[in-house]
Amino acid sequence: MNRSNFVIVLTTIETKQQAEVLTKKILEKKLAACIQIQKIQSRYWWNGKIERSDEYLLAIKAPANLFAEISNFIKKNHSYETPEIVQIPVTDGSKEYLDWIRETTE
Repeated sequence: MNRSNFVIVLTTIETKQQAEVLTKKILEKKLAACIQIQKIQSRYWWNGKIERSDEYLLAIKAPANLFAEISNFIKKNHSYETPEIVQIPVTDGSKEYLDWIRETTE
């Protein structure tokens, strides 16, 4: 597998408990090898006004060919009307780490 065939998928979620549940479900389905959870503060436009939220950011590390499945899974298991689902391509990385992602999700 080419070293550029990996992605980081970002999504945000409202509570730590929701982040933990979604993370566990994604890992159990072997859609990702690793998910990092970070507490963040978001500012954004919603319904014509600027909103502020404390949220949790999930950085989901996976093979690129699983993006569509991850995206659909997030949509089905997320509480937000319009969840953030952003794919960031990995252009390169340590062979050992990327091999681990591939092997873990097979």
